[in-house]
Amino acid sequence: MKVLGKKELYKQPSTKRVSWAGALAASLILLPGIVAGNPALAQKAERNSLSYGELIKKTDKGEVAKVELDEAENIAKVYLVGQKDTPIQVKLLDQNTELINKLKDKNVEFGEVSSANSRAAVGLLINLMWILPLVALMLLFLRRSTNASSQAMNFGKSRARFQMEAKTGVKFDDVAGVEEAKEELQEVVTFLKQPERFTAVGAKIPKGVLLIGPPGTGKTLLAKAIAGEAGVPFFSISGSEFVEMFVGVGASRVRDLFKKAKENAPCLIFIDEIDAVGRQRGAGIGGGNDEREQTLNQLLTEMDGFEGNTGIIIIAATNRPDVLDAALLRPGRFDRQVIVDSPDLKGRLDILKVHARNKKIDPSVSLDAIARRTPGFTGADLANLLNEAAILTARRRKEAITILEIDDAVDRVVAGMERTALVDSKAKRLIAYHEVGHALVGTLIKDHDPVQKVTLIPRGQALGLTWFTPNEEQGLISRSQLKARITSILGGRAAEEVVFGKPEVTTGAGDDLQKVTNLARQMVTRFGMSTLGPLSLENQSGEVFLGRDWMNKSDYSEEIAAKIDAQVREIISSSYQTAKSILEQNRVALERLVDLLSDQETIEGELFRQIVAEHAQVADEKVAVSHQ
Repeated sequence: MKVLGKKELYKQPSTKRVSWAGALAASLILLPGIVAGNPALAQKAERNSLSYGELIKKTDKGEVAKVELDEAENIAKVYLVGQKDTPIQVKLLDQNTELINKLKDKNVEFGEVSSANSRAAVGLLINLMWILPLVALMLLFLRRSTNASSQAMNFGKSRARFQMEAKTGVKFDDVAGVEEAKEELQEVVTFLKQPERFTAVGAKIPKGVLLIGPPGTGKTLLAKAIAGEAGVPFFSISGSEFVEMFVGVGASRVRDLFKKAKENAPCLIFIDEIDAVGRQRGAGIGGGNDEREQTLNQLLTEMDGFEGNTGIIIIAATNRPDVLDAALLRPGRFDRQVIVDSPDLKGRLDILKVHARNKKIDPSVSLDAIARRTPGFTGADLANLLNEAAILTARRRKEAITILEIDDAVDRVVAGMERTALVDSKAKRLIAYHEVGHALVGTLIKDHDPVQKVTLIPRGQALGLTWFTPNEEQGLISRSQLKARITSILGGRAAEEVVFGKPEVTTGAGDDLQKVTNLARQMVTRFGMSTLGPLSLENQSGEVFLGRDWMNKSDYSEEIAAKIDAQVREIISSSYQTAKSILEQNRVALERLVDLLSDQETIEGELFRQIVAEHAQVADEKVAVSHQ
């Protein structure tokens, strides 16, 4: 049987604890009876006993060597000649004059002994055996209730993790791809280490730095780097840890956090996901004086209130700056707002070099090529990419990561896990026409990104995929580029209609149609790329629970709404006709590429473009011959 300790006892369900305690008490209560009523002990006692008459006879014969009389128990312990180690018990009478006289006559040594004290001690011990565990159980329950009450008293204490000198293991050398943000934050570290350089010319230490950027761009990593470089006391806490269901707890924790920080100034406070506590006040239906608002008010006061907080620099991170209260963003509170955006080509290359330090990568793998293949990837995405490649390498029992594992990892990160390949059937060939239609239109139309790969291997929810990779970073997109994208997206549906006819088009283009409708509508209503002129007719909708308007009212009349719909239809229909025309003119190339894709299931971009170029050259030669 396993003996439960104090902690293990508390981990048991309450019913188990009660039954365990009851069983223990019952067993201890029964223990004296078990000891007293043991048949083996009774039989042994019968074998080692004499009657009173036998004792008199043995005394007369001189066979008794020593007798001990116990008047409390009214028994005698008799030691026979030759058996002095094992006494025999004899029940005495009320008056034992004859026995005593016989013992005197035969010169037998005898005396009185008392077992009352030993019996009392044994009885006390047996009683304590079941009383003490009950007292221990009572003490344990009392201690538990005391801990619960002490926890209730500690609700207002800050839960920030404190390090006198943060050992995060991260330095600025470990952060890549966000050089501008690093420069801003390195200045903060210099403020803390050498404040005299700035105070000599009248500069003040910034109160707060707000890191803004999409998820995975390295905001928390930058905060760890600052903590690792600064060498000053460091407090770290999440915004959600301020807010509890009890009123006033959040504000109390803010006060306690800044009290501790002032005692250890100069120091750093890092608040991750500050939007959990810093949302706009008065947001939602009816506003209200809720717990989050009280916490935010206390935070605003501590950052730049009547008393001030000299020597404390607050670093906060969020990916939702649009929901933060305006008072939190003003100078004097968060003096600096550092944008941590997705890295460019050079940044992605630097990030890949950082994450490739501890991985075995084949010399034939080009990190520059990987960086070019991954536009829009954040630092977290690139780290995940190399990790997935390393996992695939180990699974395939290779010694180093090759370009094959990199390609498979990119596909998995972008599109999802690879599923079972399609069997040869009409559906597989139809999907091949659909994907080749995307790639062929995108290759032949002007201002479109080059095709990277076409595949029939299902991934995620897609039965087939076509990748396009831009040649350069695209900050701004022109109208011709948007039109080319819409035409390429419609190439799949156009291929189905050109090859199988209108009655045989499938639902495979459902997602494509949703994308092109959204793009075309943005061209008309937000980017001013239609005959309606350079007008922004729709704004991004705001949420009522973020302090926005009650309802989204239209900024234009019904007449303009009809014109918007007409322009959207015109853009999509003209692009669709262009896609159909391209496919009809290059039907031979379409058939050859579909045969190749059905056979190999994947066509790389370079081979795809080579085949298209060959057919385009043949078509030009035929046109030249016909003109002659």
